Amino acid sequence: MLVYLNKDWEDEYGGHFELWNRDMTRCVSKIPPRFNTMAMFTTTDFSYHGLPNPLTCPPDRSRKSLALYYYTNGRPSSEINQGLEDHTTLFRDRKGLTVDAGMRKFNALQSTKDFVKDLIPPIFVKLGKKILK
Repeated sequence: MLVYLNKDWEDEYGGHFELWNRDMTRCVSKIPPRFNTMAMFTTTDFSYHGLPNPLTCPPDRSRKSLALYYYTNGRPSSEINQGLEDHTTLFRDRKGLTVDAGMRKFNALQSTKDFVKDLIPPIFVKLGKKILK
């Protein structure tokens, strides 16, 4: 779920959140990042979404949002891209456009789970594993 916090946001600033069809050939929904607007959707391996175009807002403005996630233990097989079960983020090219090299580098970073594990003291990691068992 995303909640936008941008007061007085103009359409010409861009920053619209986009949801794309499964074969990445067309945008099926575009949500402007206006104050108090909420976008809620299920994230699967095929729910392609994001902010594909650069912002065009004035330099003194920024696009702000609050992102909330709900995790479950397991998913239906129809929501999983077979062979890519252990990933955090998948970047897909839009037809005729290539994903920015910086985003590809981000995709190559260690998984979120490993990153968080590196930040948490080992005693808490062990405790968390015991609780989850």
